[in-house]
Amino acid sequence: YPLCALAVSDERPVDEEQFGPALPVMPYETDEEAIARANSSPYGLGGSVWTKDVNIGNKLATRVLSGTVWVNDHLADTGAPFGGFRESGIGRESGKEDLSTFTEVQTLA
Repeated sequence: YPLCALAVSDERPVDEEQFGPALPVMPYETDEEAIARANSSPYGLGGSVWTKDVNIGNKLATRVLSGTVWVNDHLADTGAPFGGFRESGIGRESGKEDLSTFTEVQTLA
């Protein structure tokens, strides 16, 4: 399980893309503030939404600009496409999306 650390938006665990078993937790007042803070980073490899209401969590997750967004979880699915947004990379590894890197598209007319 990852180490959970209470953090604010101007601290390194939130502002820098960190790797390893760490999960910064940011308090917030409104859903809009949470989304704005999550999307203010230049990175977007992965993120998570934690809530008592999974339906609200799923709606909020679609607004987080990350390659993978979990709801009430933060664990990679090795069979799912993996990759980031913005400065966290371009393209995807794994899944059917990865197969496109090995193809040449040809249009026949």
